[in-house]
Amino acid sequence: MTAHDELRSRIAALMPRARADLAELVAIPSVADPRQYPPERCREAAEWLVAAFTEAGLLDVRLEPTPDGSHAVIGHRPPPPGAPTVLLYCHYDVQPPLDDAAWTSPPFELTERDGRWYGRGAADCKGNIVMHLTALRALGDDIPVGIVLAAEGSEEQGTGGMEEFVPPHADELRADVLLVCDTGNAAVGVPTATTSLRGMANLVVGVDSLHGNVHSGMFGGAAPDALAALIRMLDSLRDPDGGTRIDGLDCTGTWDGVGYDEQQFRADAGVLDGVGLTGSGTVADRLWARPAVTVLGIDCPPVVGSAAAVPGSARARVSLRVPPGMDPVAARDALAAHLRAAAPWGVRVSVENESTGSPFRADTGGPAYATLDAAMKEVYGRPMSVMGQGGSIPLCNVFARTFPEAEIVLMGVEEPRCLIHAPDESVDPAEIEHMAHVEALFLSRYARGTGSAVGG
Repeated sequence: MTAHDELRSRIAALMPRARADLAELVAIPSVADPRQYPPERCREAAEWLVAAFTEAGLLDVRLEPTPDGSHAVIGHRPPPPGAPTVLLYCHYDVQPPLDDAAWTSPPFELTERDGRWYGRGAADCKGNIVMHLTALRALGDDIPVGIVLAAEGSEEQGTGGMEEFVPPHADELRADVLLVCDTGNAAVGVPTATTSLRGMANLVVGVDSLHGNVHSGMFGGAAPDALAALIRMLDSLRDPDGGTRIDGLDCTGTWDGVGYDEQQFRADAGVLDGVGLTGSGTVADRLWARPAVTVLGIDCPPVVGSAAAVPGSARARVSLRVPPGMDPVAARDALAAHLRAAAPWGVRVSVENESTGSPFRADTGGPAYATLDAAMKEVYGRPMSVMGQGGSIPLCNVFARTFPEAEIVLMGVEEPRCLIHAPDESVDPAEIEHMAHVEALFLSRYARGTGSAVGG
């Protein structure tokens, strides 16, 4: 049996433990929002990581407070003399389950169905935590690189705790390559590195037209309807084909990496039969190379309990995803200006700026990408693909600024069928097994490097 076959066998033998680990983690509702869930549950998840990574061979694994009140889990394993260091990133907080009734099985109970494991956080990002643990356990003491663990506790809330923690703790987190494991493959069985992330810019726009709601029978037809005005303003953000249109922003970018088949996208996104996609260009263009606007929520009278009244005020939370090369603050300012200019009938408009996050593009020309490509070929039997990601990970830009010489690699167990952030989130256990194998090969070979780098 070759060393590769032996490693594969060790990882396969660890999969029952991986499932048990994931079941324990999923059972902890570590939503980092104290308005919905007690913060003690996040601490419980963090302490679980301390024990698990200590058992897996890391030293001084501990909780570190971050400026937003969450806790990072930090640990290390010193490198052999002259060897490089690899940082392993993950986050242990999860999205809230949203509507429990929309789940086929309880969100905080790992449930196997049709070969997949279901539960909130099963993929994002507790599946990646289990991937790290499985790789480290499979290697045991045979790790020729240093290891730094950085596990975040408030990533899903976007409150910036880890982003503020990293710069003043740069010396203890410094590494030659950073494996940011909060993404995944283009599809099950398609090994992929994410090389591009969209940034984000959020705001809340408010419209006031009356001192208060007035009776629609007495005043409707002449009284300016704040909700109708808001709807017109929001509709102006899209072309007739549904593509994003914001004055002052280039919405025509193109993507030059791996594509995204339209039929596969329709299936992955759950698009109903007969409903068209929005925008123009390739699916990859629309997802990864252009700004994309989404109305996240509207404050207005609900249907049930609504009265016969003309609304005097309304507001909406609007999110703008921005591609690499676009400044998120400038994009947010353009969005606000567009909305103000689109307001009809002289209604009063207010804009409340929320968070921004910069887009990210990885440099794929170094030895880490060459080593990863070789590992993925060996495990999956096909070369590594590169793709963009519509989501935002602001920490990547903090890492890039703090460690400008380090390579940053985004990878993991998440793929489109995982339905992260949605009801019935799941993970394919084969992806945990295969990506743990990839990571173990990477850690065992990165010190000496291999091959030539992959183009982006």
